[in-house]
Amino acid sequence: MPEIAMPEIAMPGTAMPANATSDHLTRGHATRRSHVKPALALSLALLATPLLSACGGESSAADDKTVTVYSADGLKGENGDGWYDRAFADFEKQTGIKVKYVEGGSGEVVQRAVREKSNPQADVLVTLPPFIQQADTKGLLQKYAPKGADQVAAADKAADGTWTALVNNYFGFVYNKKELKKAPATWNELLTAGYKNKLQYSTPGVAGDGTAVLIKAMHDFGGKDAALDYLKKLQANNVGPSASTGKLAPKVDKGELLVANGDVQMNYAQSKTMPNLGIWFPAGPDGKHTTFALPYAAGLVTKAPHGANGKKLLDFLLDRQAQQQVSEIGGGFSARQDVKATDANAVALTRLMSGVEVFQPDWKDIETNLPSYVEAWKSATGS
Repeated sequence: MPEIAMPEIAMPGTAMPANATSDHLTRGHATRRSHVKPALALSLALLATPLLSACGGESSAADDKTVTVYSADGLKGENGDGWYDRAFADFEKQTGIKVKYVEGGSGEVVQRAVREKSNPQADVLVTLPPFIQQADTKGLLQKYAPKGADQVAAADKAADGTWTALVNNYFGFVYNKKELKKAPATWNELLTAGYKNKLQYSTPGVAGDGTAVLIKAMHDFGGKDAALDYLKKLQANNVGPSASTGKLAPKVDKGELLVANGDVQMNYAQSKTMPNLGIWFPAGPDGKHTTFALPYAAGLVTKAPHGANGKKLLDFLLDRQAQQQVSEIGGGFSARQDVKATDANAVALTRLMSGVEVFQPDWKDIETNLPSYVEAWKSATGS
């Protein structure tokens, strides 16, 4: 695992421009059918044809200045002050291209792209491992190495050039600093009665950070069976499933929860407006506090309707200027090895990671066996 490279920062964040659009993934939409007379149906079909072309592999003239991003949550600020907010605003100002933003859980954004594979709507897909590898395997990504990708470590990009890390990040947990005098030290502490209905983690197989809970437990307890045995016990204190990890931190800050899972970048950024939020890394039976890299990785969608604009956005996000804003604005770690940080956030993040052992998951194994791991987790926990 490469050493943590801290980015260099210089600029404050600004809000996303008012004319940039944002959406959130929703599920369970009902399909309504209507009976239309043949002549009217034909007329409607003819009228609809140009719209379908504009949504698919070809774009209308009105859409030439747009780019659509499907992204896992965490990089857009709670108050319009995140890394995405600043980067998208700067990108539109520089290019005139408006970013259409759709946010969801790491697995959800991939699932949506799969459903739309025959008629792609997204140009850029951003998600966490192992879902970025999953997207690649499903043929959702085309080869494109953004400018600056040569400065990204080999472990943080696809060997075939289909995706590359934009923001480096690490898995972690959060706790309420007001209610707890100190962070829990071990996994086993979470099994005690004090955490009954005060603990929650996002759903493995749906959320990237939720999947990370399972990955870290398997590492810390020495294998799948031991990890599932622990998570089965933990279920007695667990509030229940959550498709999005980002929604858990506010509950911890308010004291509705004492502990939840998360990741360093997202939670550190949230802590700026959530004063009760603390970040910690549980230790396994060997007493070692561990974590692993969980980067936000991006790829150009296969047959992207605005592929040229998608390439421009990827180039922009991996450019030195945008990467120098990752730490101070986004609370994360630059994906570029040649960007070093000395700002206050970088110093605090280095201190936070001190003494934490970083291990390298077997992503090929996880990608191959994730469905069976998730099913085993469901069986063990009754989820």
